[in-house]
Amino acid sequence: MRKRYLAVVRGYPPSEGSIDHPLTRQRDPYEFRGTHSSMEPQEALTHFRKLAEVELPVAVDRYPCSRYALVELEPITGRRHQLRRHLKHIAHPIIGDATHGKGKHNRYFAEHFGCNRLLLACTELAFDHPTSGQRMEIKRPVSGEFAATLARFGWAVTQ
Repeated sequence: MRKRYLAVVRGYPPSEGSIDHPLTRQRDPYEFRGTHSSMEPQEALTHFRKLAEVELPVAVDRYPCSRYALVELEPITGRRHQLRRHLKHIAHPIIGDATHGKGKHNRYFAEHFGCNRLLLACTELAFDHPTSGQRMEIKRPVSGEFAATLARFGWAVTQ
């Protein structure tokens, strides 16, 4: 299975790379806890590529300007909130992430861009059909507030 995501993050991450950082299990309080369930950190790997960047002449936090980037993400493993947690781990949290992000930047996007959502979206999903074995590919562009935010920064995304 292959998944492709787009996200707007705080700061300028490297042009590309991999985040190989084990993640501890995050449980839902109502989740069944079987006998083989463990709280030990699990392998987690995410590849990323920076697609665009922008610097705004606004001091949202402690710096005189605010930097943001559009990144493409490909999770290789599938841990709960893996992309959000991995980007926080490399100090480039996703805009709109109330748990792993930074409130000042989230509020800035809400107040100035009318964007009140997590700027993370799955844009491509590919898998082998379980019966026919045929490769299935589903692609969807971002829409709504996410698309409007990208347009405001002049970021065109091609599929």
